Order: sequence, then structure tokens, then C-alpha cells
Amino acid sequence: MSRKRRMFEIEMPEEPVETFPAGKVAEKADTPEPRRGPMATAIAETAESSRDRAEVEAKIRAENDALAQEHVRMKRAGLITDLVPLDAIQTYKLTRDRKNGPDFELAELVASIREIGLSNPIRVEPIGDGRYELVQGWRRLSAYRELLKETGDAEAWGKIPAGIIAKGDHLERLYRRMVDENLVRKDISFAEMAQLAVDYAMDPGTAETDPEKAVAILFKSAGYQKRSYIRNFIPLVRRLWESLLFPQDIPRALGLALSARIDEVPGMVAAIKAELKDWDNRSVKDELDVLRRYAGQGDDPLGEPAPAPKKPATPVPAGKAKTTFQLTRPQGSAKCTAANGRLEIRLPRDFSTVDRRRLEAAVASLLDQIE
Repeated sequence: MSRKRRMFEIEMPEEPVETFPAGKVAEKADTPEPRRGPMATAIAETAESSRDRAEVEAKIRAENDALAQEHVRMKRAGLITDLVPLDAIQTYKLTRDRKNGPDFELAELVASIREIGLSNPIRVEPIGDGRYELVQGWRRLSAYRELLKETGDAEAWGKIPAGIIAKGDHLERLYRRMVDENLVRKDISFAEMAQLAVDYAMDPGTAETDPEKAVAILFKSAGYQKRSYIRNFIPLVRRLWESLLFPQDIPRALGLALSARIDEVPGMVAAIKAELKDWDNRSVKDELDVLRRYAGQGDDPLGEPAPAPKKPATPVPAGKAKTTFQLTRPQGSAKCTAANGRLEIRLPRDFSTVDRRRLEAAVASLLDQIE
């Protein structure tokens, strides 16, 4: 059986059609671009994605650098605040500008913090291994420790808000931070400021060894007259500080009069020490009455004429010469000062942790060797 061929009609265009040689195409503006293969498309998309990612990463690095610089700036200004455990804070680096002993106003601070919280964080410096050195806020830290001891509530009082300053500030700057904060307090006394100057000069980490010059370093923010008063208190605190229970209560006029007479009247220091010795239950008034009698500012509490200071059998001349030197120890640099009637050693170490009998034996051996 034969198949029939199917015929199809083809309509030819009436207009002539332009033809081109093989391999040529019409150059028209509206001609679509040739289609790329899948490999070329993938390569182009990958390159474009890499450029976008590089731009994003560059922006992120720039933002991180800016944030890091801002963090360092805020840290140096002490504006980075965190809750720091009380047992992670030590107080060895700076000699405090407060006389050791009972703080009768601390109870008021404790009550205030208990009721309304801490309004002003302390300031600490990181020293490594999660520990910090106190720079500002001795009484606030003491109040928190009292509250923890009183309540046993470590959740509430086991950590204290602290501004964390940048590590590595010069010791002079740290002392200035502490001093300038305390200068605005009306209750900081001339005796305490003078003793701080003495301690600063004895600190192994400081370059200045003269307490009077240390006043100019520490109390730059104070006026000339105030610095003069602080210097005038130095003879008093250098000779009587350890014998006094209430040096912070000595009025300015009394302190200046005592400092002047200490050098004028041989044996007066020894007489004051002898009268105050073993009188541990004396009041502020008792101590000030004794000092006033020796300063020539009035009679004794019984209304009798003030007795003249008793001279010791062999009075020690009130010389001002002194010898200062430093020794290198495993704990750091020990600054030593030898003067008339005084031998002091300053070392960044807590000597209160040494057994008392061992400490007494060491001091006795030292004295025996220099006899």
C-alpha cells in the first residue's frame, strides 16, 4: 500500500528579506545580547558576591575599630562599670588618706546604701587574673563589706558597682584621683592630708621622697594657703601620728601651734606620747585637751594651770637630717628613711599577715645589728 504525500502550503513574504553571509548578524541597536553559558554566569555571580562580601567585611572592621577606640576612651575615663566581687578587690597599691581605726560615720553610709543603694560606683584598676586594685571609694567598699558581713546576702552585697579604669595609669595620677575626690569632702582633715603626703614620699613606687614636695604633687587642685597649712601639719603627723586616736579631729589652729612648738620645745613629743600611752579608752575631747595644754592654748580639764612639758632625762635633739635609700626585694622596691628617732620601711607588702612573734624577732635583730 502506497502512502500519499501530504502537501503543506507555505506563505512567502511579499517584501524581500535581507540576507547575510554565514557567521554574520545584523548590527541593530535592539538586538538582544548573546546568551552566556551557565559556567560564565556562575563565575560572574561569584565575583559579584565576593565584592559585596568584601565591602561588608570592610564596613564591619571599620565599625569594630571605632567601637574599640571608644571602649578604650571610656575605660580610661572610668566610664566602664561592672559588678565586681568584693573578694576580688585589694587595697595595697595606694596608701589611704584616712587614719586606720573606727569610722563613726560609716554606719550612716551603710544605712544609706542599704535603703537607696550606691549612687556613685567605686573605681578600680585591673591587675590581672580577675583581680582589681582599689583607686577610689575606700569607705563605699568598707560599707559593702559591712553589709555583706551583717546580712550574709552575697547575692545583694557580694558584688559592688565599680568603674573600671584603664590599666597602667601612673601612680602619681592614681594618687591624684583619690586626693581630688576627697578634697571636695568637708570632713577630710589637714592631719590626714599631711600624713598622706608623708606616706606618698615613703611609697617605693613614687619618685619623690620629700613630704613637703609631695604636697605640691598631690594637692595641685588646692589653693596655695591650703597647701601651706598641710605642710605645717607634717612635723606633727610625722612625730605623733601613731600615738593619736583622733588626728582627723585636730583643728587647724591647734595643729599649727603644735607643729611650731614641737621643734621649739625639746622633749615635748616624748611627754605627749607618755601621757597618751595605754590610754585606749580616751575620747576625742580627752585627746584634744592634752594637745591643747602642750600647745599652750589653755588649762587642763580640771581648770588648773597647764603644766610645762616634762623633759626626758636625755632629750633627743630635734634634728631634721635624714637618710633615704631603696632596696630591691622579691616583693618590689623597699623605700627606707632613717631620721632622728625614726626608721621607716615602705614595701608593697601586707606586714599585718606576718606572725607577730616573727615580726618582733626580725625588728629586734635589726635594732641589735645597728646598735
